[in-house]
Amino acid sequence: MEFEQLRQLVAVKEQGTISAAAEALHISQPALSRSIKRLERDLGQELLDRSKNSVSFNEAGRLAVRHAERILADVRLMRNDFDELTRKERSLKVVSVAPAPVWHLTALIVERFPGSILESSIASEREVESQLANRTTDFAITRRPIGLPTIKSTPLMTEDLYAYVPETSPLAAKKSVSFADLDGQPFLIYENIGFWMDVVRERMPSSRLVPQSDRQVFMQLANSSDMSCFTTNAPENSDDIPGRVAVPISDADAHATFFLVALADAPQIVQDALAWADHLREEEAARA
Repeated sequence: MEFEQLRQLVAVKEQGTISAAAEALHISQPALSRSIKRLERDLGQELLDRSKNSVSFNEAGRLAVRHAERILADVRLMRNDFDELTRKERSLKVVSVAPAPVWHLTALIVERFPGSILESSIASEREVESQLANRTTDFAITRRPIGLPTIKSTPLMTEDLYAYVPETSPLAAKKSVSFADLDGQPFLIYENIGFWMDVVRERMPSSRLVPQSDRQVFMQLANSSDMSCFTTNAPENSDDIPGRVAVPISDADAHATFFLVALADAPQIVQDALAWADHLREEEAARA
């Protein structure tokens, strides 16, 4: 008895005739008939009442179909469970204080460990460290290394904040600006930028910030209005907005170094990813 024979038997029930079942299964009618005959021999019972122009399930056939449907349903559940297990084994969780280092880590993981899946979320520095301590994440991305013997960390990337001002603004001609230069002006801002939102709110208390949670809506408003906004020098943050000039912000808190952090006893793939990130940073420093 083979699973394919059970599937064929169920197809005959669903399609009503052997010829229709054969067409649905993309095999010939004689091949399907022979396969069902072999199944009957294996079970020691005829399953179909055959006449010149039709077939129908007898009592044994109806019993066989009920068992076949249950067996095939169990096989589907088994496959789904193993697919989910495989997904979990390939899935790595990262919680970060900002989105750009997640994009950078994703590119690293995809390149070095193909087949792995990175599930990400953005949180505050305290929440990021808490999730790492509670083992609810594989990686943490922070703005500082964590100096504990149970934790490993390595620099991952740096990111600098820029003001994206209209070409007509007096600030557009400057080589750099400060938060004090920007404070008081209205700014369109994308909400899902992690800790950068707190920095901007703290350093520009007199500015009217217009937050947008939908990236597409944010870009539409940025393209259709003359409001200033923010960008960074992260390679993935490359949205070009016509009529805007990106001006670096000179304040110290407009520059961030991110660290990739994991527990020292994390699974091997996590430790390998941490070592690979460290290797890439060493290569980058050597080239500089």
